[in-house]
Amino acid sequence: MLRLDRLQLKNTMARWRQWWRDEVVDTPMEPILHPSSRRLWWIGIFTFGGHMLFFMIWSKALPQPYENLLARLFMAFTALIYLMPSLRADPTSAPSGRLFTLATWIQLPWFFSWMYCMNGGNPVWLGSVVAMVLIYYHATDWRLATLGLISGGLAGGASAHLLGAPPDLADQPMANVVVIGFAWSMGLMLGLSSANLRRARLINTLSTMGVMAHELRTPLATVNLMGDVLRNLSQNDVSDSKRKKFEELATRLQNLVRSMNRQIDTQISNAQLLRLPRENMPIQAADLVHEVVSNFPYRSSRERDCVRVQIQQDFVFLGSRAMFAQVIVNLLKNALHALASASHAPQPGDLRVDVGIHHGKGRIAVSDDGIGISHELQSRIFEPFYSTQAGAGNGLGLTFCKNVVEAAHGRISVHSEPGLGAVFMIDLPLSRASATVAAPPTP
Repeated sequence: MLRLDRLQLKNTMARWRQWWRDEVVDTPMEPILHPSSRRLWWIGIFTFGGHMLFFMIWSKALPQPYENLLARLFMAFTALIYLMPSLRADPTSAPSGRLFTLATWIQLPWFFSWMYCMNGGNPVWLGSVVAMVLIYYHATDWRLATLGLISGGLAGGASAHLLGAPPDLADQPMANVVVIGFAWSMGLMLGLSSANLRRARLINTLSTMGVMAHELRTPLATVNLMGDVLRNLSQNDVSDSKRKKFEELATRLQNLVRSMNRQIDTQISNAQLLRLPRENMPIQAADLVHEVVSNFPYRSSRERDCVRVQIQQDFVFLGSRAMFAQVIVNLLKNALHALASASHAPQPGDLRVDVGIHHGKGRIAVSDDGIGISHELQSRIFEPFYSTQAGAGNGLGLTFCKNVVEAAHGRISVHSEPGLGAVFMIDLPLSRASATVAAPPTP
């Protein structure tokens, strides 16, 4: 019996460790839930105006024990962080997430805890704190919200104590603790369940796409065999004109199969969006770029000839080589599509891949002279299932790129002008081995 209890305890602990690893440690952080430029705009406007409105209510219409105009003005202008162009241009980037997290921490747990203490924990601010808890879990990742409530509550209480807050909080302090604790537990439960629901829906969708892509390999193998048969027929006693046609048709079929297999690899990789391998192998950037560019399934010799690789300075970074190879494949595919959509045929040098070091970080830049991306769309292209290629893309390629790069503690960004092309830049922390990689001699 004792041995059985120990086994059950061991299994329970193993399940909890697995849950902690899957749900807390390995799950990608979502600093901004439902990120969009429009949503950030309305959050900023509402927060800015709300502080002025509530100052009038709590100081004039329904006076409270403590209200401070300077504090309200400070909070109102802090809300302008949500309206910053850099934040709204790419709400899904890591710097935007950090800015949003800081502004929201100041606006919600710190400010509300401070005002709650300054007003002696009265019913008005008890209700405000309860509303703040629920709003916080609705605005950001449940892990950030939980840490923010703990740290913001302590910081707000300490700030109030330094400014001479009333020593006794509320007539029934334990009742306030119970109410706030209930709101906190409900917010945590709703935040965790919402995160699980969003992740489950995305995993199911991506897994289905991965299975469908994998199943396409069987008919493609048959088509590839047809290409071999045509090539064998061309070796028989046939005229030169027929032999040439057989060879041309076989080449086209096998190029099509190779291209489709590359697309299948892309979709299967995209299906791993939330299950990216945590590899940290040293990767030499120049070697990776040359390998991908050489093996890319170009649709024509014109496409192959338009690509130029320039190694300004090689570097080494840590990550998954297979995943980063797929990142560059996705960027090349998008760049070639942009060139194909332009009004002129691609020329040598219209697509460039540069490797170098910029501001102390390794950079891989993929540039094209294609149709470009409008400024309105640039803030959304890294969102899942959002595609600028109407009817041709699934909207997962750039999301996959972003997740892979950020898993390696890097950053991917885009700069584009409509009609003038686009530049996708991957900035990565340098590995120590980069110090031994010498810059190539200038030709």
